[in-house]
Amino acid sequence: MRLGRERRCELLAASAPGRLVALADRCLEDGSVSLDLRSGPAVGTVALEVREPVLGQRFILGDVLVTSAEVEWRGKRGWATLLGRDRAAALAAAICDAELEAGGPLSAEVEGLCADTEAALRAAAREEESELAETVVRFEELL
Repeated sequence: MRLGRERRCELLAASAPGRLVALADRCLEDGSVSLDLRSGPAVGTVALEVREPVLGQRFILGDVLVTSAEVEWRGKRGWATLLGRDRAAALAAAICDAELEAGGPLSAEVEGLCADTEAALRAAAREEESELAETVVRFEELL
């Protein structure tokens, strides 16, 4: 599974923090390469923009808390921005992004984590859809 970088970063941001940190720790076990922390992990806020469903107009719903990090690992830059205040997970996601970008020895495991996360997100969406299906109101027009 070869993902684009944007989708990969989305999936790493949504991954289980424990698995993400454990995988990044395994990447760092390679003592021949040093990690260069470019920025972060820093906690801040970003504006959450949404689209109103009827007219399709965009508006700022509010600010959300995020944690971001950028690293250089194996000669490649890795970055991550996650919702919430989890510095370890943000740093781990950036390391995993760089590991895959560099084609490092644990690239397949990073791809596997992304695949597992994508499957979990799809399952959660299907479950939510099935719960909401019971509330759908169908209108019929009488002629």
